[in-house]
Amino acid sequence: MKKNPTTFPKSFFWGGALAANQCEGAYLEDGRGMCVQDIYPYNPNEDIKKKSNKEVSSEDIKKALEDKINYYPKRHGIDFYHTYKEDLKLLSELGINSLRISISWSRIFPNGDEEIPNEKGLQFYENLFDEMLSLGLEPLVTVSHYEMPLHLSTEYYGWYNRKMIDFFTHYCETIFERYKDKVKYWILVNQINLIYHESFNHLGIPCDKVDNLNESKWQGIHNELVGCGRATKIAKQINPDFQIGMMLLGNYAYSETAKPIDQITTMKYNQMHLFFSDVLMRGYYPAYAFRFFEDESINIVFEDTDEEDLKNTADFLTFSYYYTVMVNEEVYKADYKRFTKNTNLEQNDWGWSFDPVGLRYLLNVYYERYQKPIMITENGSGSYDELTEDNKVHDPYRIAYYKAHIEQIKEAIHDGVEVIGYYPWGPIDIVSCSSSEMSKRYGFIYVDIDDFGNGSRKRFKKDSFEWYKKVTGSNGEIL
Repeated sequence: MKKNPTTFPKSFFWGGALAANQCEGAYLEDGRGMCVQDIYPYNPNEDIKKKSNKEVSSEDIKKALEDKINYYPKRHGIDFYHTYKEDLKLLSELGINSLRISISWSRIFPNGDEEIPNEKGLQFYENLFDEMLSLGLEPLVTVSHYEMPLHLSTEYYGWYNRKMIDFFTHYCETIFERYKDKVKYWILVNQINLIYHESFNHLGIPCDKVDNLNESKWQGIHNELVGCGRATKIAKQINPDFQIGMMLLGNYAYSETAKPIDQITTMKYNQMHLFFSDVLMRGYYPAYAFRFFEDESINIVFEDTDEEDLKNTADFLTFSYYYTVMVNEEVYKADYKRFTKNTNLEQNDWGWSFDPVGLRYLLNVYYERYQKPIMITENGSGSYDELTEDNKVHDPYRIAYYKAHIEQIKEAIHDGVEVIGYYPWGPIDIVSCSSSEMSKRYGFIYVDIDDFGNGSRKRFKKDSFEWYKKVTGSNGEIL
């Protein structure tokens, strides 16, 4: 009788994941334009459990651009733009064989609507990929990771405008052609289903410039899905060997009770979580989505060629995994975007729960649905780290977190799931996406920068560095 594997495949990608807007800095160097992430200051007075990037108005953008007082961490990152060679060398010492990184859209097209790309931006990423390849790091490149040129938001209202499809596909064609011999694996859009908590970062729609923000977001998603279909077709024409991936936020829900109505509600919540991957993996709108749009009085405009464009599907699925949530009818009925937290689970200081078993569960859900390779392209938990006087960081909590999650990935592989890669989020400390702070640290490498950009900028290996090195060196057998 055939048996499922009980070990990680020999070709498994052990990696780490970064985003340009959180690590690069150099926000006005070499022709880069402002991007949507550049407008968030660090605010030390906010409750850390409530910090997140909320809706943004055109007035908010104007104030941020004129602000000469506050510190904007994502404009500076960890200075990876200048330190990438040293940082990549350190990361390669972890024993990883792949690195997920994004290309800053605003570094290639500063305003987003230009015809001619910024050569200095293109050259930077060419140098970056060459350096990665020389160190044995397979590039996994995110095309759009919250780095939309700010001009596309202020002048076109982001993805709400169908002109974005052409801007996006022109950008994709430019980088696909430039890096066709250096990059094989691509993710077109980071966490494409994250349209609530990070909706401005993702879609770039100023909340005061549209009549119906909720409907505008869904129209923006539709336009983006069409753009992904067109970009996938372009990619295969440029290099048939390209592997095009799509990415979800792994925000799957459990039913809060055994009540039948809560089971139905949870089904509906999870269906619309899967809507994005259903379209990009299967090539058409699922029937349940039309019922959802009808119930929520959302009207999405399709153009004549949209259904044909959507038939260009992704080759593999990727997702981020941080926590699971719970749903009940009462909360969902009041607002379909809301969920509750599982009080049975331990949480970190930011209120993010730990559910390693949920990762195995979700891997099985995705693979049963699509039967295509899967990568976990973000996983981790932010923590407060202490740098000791002898430049050490003792982080057993991080080791315990990753150990528990990797054990569950191995279980999923034994279940028969085709998992081909694992990329812990922020293998080197970077600026937090949701709270714009450095003190929420994920990395195996400590970066001596505080929330206001002060510090020596030196890099130090944490205890977890040596642990993950053993994991990668043993192909997941030593945990």
